[in-house]
Amino acid sequence: MATAHWLFGDQLGPRFLTPGDGGPDRSAPVVMIEARSVFRRRRFHRAKAHLVLSAMRHRAAELGDRVRYVRAETYREGLREAVGDGEVTVFHPTSRAALRLVSSLDRVSVLPARGFLVPHEDFRAWAGGRGRGRLLQEDFYHWVRRAHGLLLDGDRPAGGRWNHDHDNRLPPPRGARTLDSPAPYRPREDGIDDEVRRDLDRWEREEGIRFVGRDGPRLFPASRREALAALHRFVDHRLGGFGPYEDAMLAGDPVLNHSLLSSSLNLGLLDPAECVDLAEAAWRAGRAPVNSVEGFVRQIAGWREYVWHLYWYFGEDYRHHNALGHHAPLPEWFLDLDADAVTARCLSTALAQVRDTGWTHHIQRLMVLGSHALQRGWDPRAVTDWFHRCFVDGYDWVMLPNVVGMSQYADGGRMTTKPYTSGGAYVHRMSDLCGGCAYRPTERVGERACPYTAGYWAFLHRHRARLVDNPRMRQAVRGLDRLPDVDAVVRQERQRGDAPP
Repeated sequence: MATAHWLFGDQLGPRFLTPGDGGPDRSAPVVMIEARSVFRRRRFHRAKAHLVLSAMRHRAAELGDRVRYVRAETYREGLREAVGDGEVTVFHPTSRAALRLVSSLDRVSVLPARGFLVPHEDFRAWAGGRGRGRLLQEDFYHWVRRAHGLLLDGDRPAGGRWNHDHDNRLPPPRGARTLDSPAPYRPREDGIDDEVRRDLDRWEREEGIRFVGRDGPRLFPASRREALAALHRFVDHRLGGFGPYEDAMLAGDPVLNHSLLSSSLNLGLLDPAECVDLAEAAWRAGRAPVNSVEGFVRQIAGWREYVWHLYWYFGEDYRHHNALGHHAPLPEWFLDLDADAVTARCLSTALAQVRDTGWTHHIQRLMVLGSHALQRGWDPRAVTDWFHRCFVDGYDWVMLPNVVGMSQYADGGRMTTKPYTSGGAYVHRMSDLCGGCAYRPTERVGERACPYTAGYWAFLHRHRARLVDNPRMRQAVRGLDRLPDVDAVVRQERQRGDAPP
């Protein structure tokens, strides 16, 4: 009898049961384990718990008699129930904790990772060839595109440029409430979703498992069929308009033209190669402009791959980095996703989107939620944990580099060249969120002082000695000398503390 193969809950697509390169035999029985301890240890967003469990149970239903689906308290107990003393294979998990677990188990063979474009050994070879230089994302992105022949005309980048950010960072059209784009794909719930919701209710009622946020209706794919429908809906109807406004924010249009495919990719329902290949085919067929296609390809073949490999390359100690010495705990209103307690319209809007859907797009994550945490000096490990738990596409490998390295600058510049934070002027330029807000992006002191504008200057003042020698921050830091009210700003922000802004 073939050796059983263990599928984790983020290995749900056909790629993870394909033979070859050490993959499982087509006749191999499949083991899936639903471990309640995962949800007992941490307070996850309920919509995320629903999505993961629904996706696992949908996959089990597809596999039918081939799968042994075990519901247990822990993975160890579940594996013992599923195979006893039998041997098992498993693809390289996506977290260090899961890798430690499978590596500690007898008769479990760990196979090379799947679900990414670049193998671990290829990344290590690329990084080793950089010498002592910084592992810049832009350099990595060029290398991946060359290695995989993505968006190339011969040996030149499509459209004559590797980077189309200049065309992809437009503010929303003046006066627009929405982009009037075709709607994204939305799945229909079924009996499996009903069962998941009943189980989550019972866990909360009888087992003391706690969640945060709201659940339902399910907004993201939980099966391969749904994920493919979402991918084709995006490429056929939304990709063309994606690029120009990918950094914009509109209160009445939280999705804009974003693909909403990150959760499907991170569950393993979609393979990155099929996503970028389909987008490139749309450009070559004249159905999408090169700037939009390049922006989408950059997100997957550039940023997603880069973050995955840095998670493993930087090592376990990376999560403990705290170069700015930020140790403040996250306040209860933020932990509880209490958007109604927040006056600042940009932060309230983003927090409400997280509460209601478990998702916001990347600029709201970086320049609204993350920027506020950075300005307030919240502990980067706690911020990382919050993003991991509260986003449907959040996993340890996703959030650790994104938050520690980029959002919170806790690694002191190992991943990015500057802290990503700004005053209210950026939010005002890139959104309609300052209109109707009680605060004014141009004011630093007083009742109408924008928390982001005042917070930005207080942050620069607090870290002046560290940032003044950073070439990308020097001019901003020296701007402190031109502020007549800098002392008043610092006092005000100290008094504000962690109250909802």
